[in-house]
Amino acid sequence: MRHHRILRLLVAAALLSVAAGGARAQTYPSNKITMIVAFAPGGVADTLARMMAQGVSERLHQSVVVENRGGAGGNIAAGLVARANPDGYTVLVTTTALAINATLHQNNPFKIDDFTTVAIAASSPEALVTNPKNPAKDLAEFVKSMKGKPITFGSAGVGSGSHVEAEFFFKELAKVPATHIPFQGGAPAINATLGNQIDLLATTLGGGAAAQIKAGKLKGLGIAAAKRAAVVPDVPTYAEQGFGDFSAASWVGVFAPAKTDPKIVATLNEAILDTIKSPTVQKRLTDIGFDPLSLKQPEAQAMFKSEVDKWGHMVKVLGLSVK
Repeated sequence: MRHHRILRLLVAAALLSVAAGGARAQTYPSNKITMIVAFAPGGVADTLARMMAQGVSERLHQSVVVENRGGAGGNIAAGLVARANPDGYTVLVTTTALAINATLHQNNPFKIDDFTTVAIAASSPEALVTNPKNPAKDLAEFVKSMKGKPITFGSAGVGSGSHVEAEFFFKELAKVPATHIPFQGGAPAINATLGNQIDLLATTLGGGAAAQIKAGKLKGLGIAAAKRAAVVPDVPTYAEQGFGDFSAASWVGVFAPAKTDPKIVATLNEAILDTIKSPTVQKRLTDIGFDPLSLKQPEAQAMFKSEVDKWGHMVKVLGLSVK
């Protein structure tokens, strides 16, 4: 009898726990949501986070606060959210860096399994651009003209998506040696290209390159995408130039701690997608070189897993590692 009584108590406790979880999901959100951005104010992740914060706040009728916690290539913020209470009130806004760092960094303050993907809001293809004075009309012509000559390319830091993608391009696709020149951010890297201090800049269209190409201040040689970008339609893809069926993009995504209630995750996903689908946000994103994405949560989760595998493969092939 005593064992039966204990069993009944355990079952009752489990049912109460389930009921409490359901009640929390039904009343969510009942207080402010904090979006922890993995990078400094003014960058791409921060810009998209503020767009999403405003949209989510309007749709869920609750305050959404953006908090920037940059450092360690996005790992500081990732570590904070990985350890946060999985109640849907603290989420991470980050970039492709999360997928890259899973393999690149030896001592991450998180595991990929610590997160559930809420949404991947937008992506922008990686690109290689140069100074307009460079006579090459495209990437194939540039590579051919530089055979036997030292090539230098810049990016916004070691281990960034643009750095990894460009290293992979030169080593595996173009099969020519190139030296990476890291810069402390995208603006200094663009300035070095404008000043003709480096041969090429590895960047994303959404990182400021699209605007510079449209203004004639930079020349786009190629983009790592399946098709040309509407914002710069004259820039050919790598595949068009004989460099294989290769694509790589930087994206901005939202992640919650792994044990967050699926109903809460779905609520956030729906609010973010509704924000991204608004004509105003769509135009703002496409104007700066981003492709808005409308992925339901399971699709976003599958995309993130695929991205971890893709970038992990590139990091391993290149032998890159950060302690």
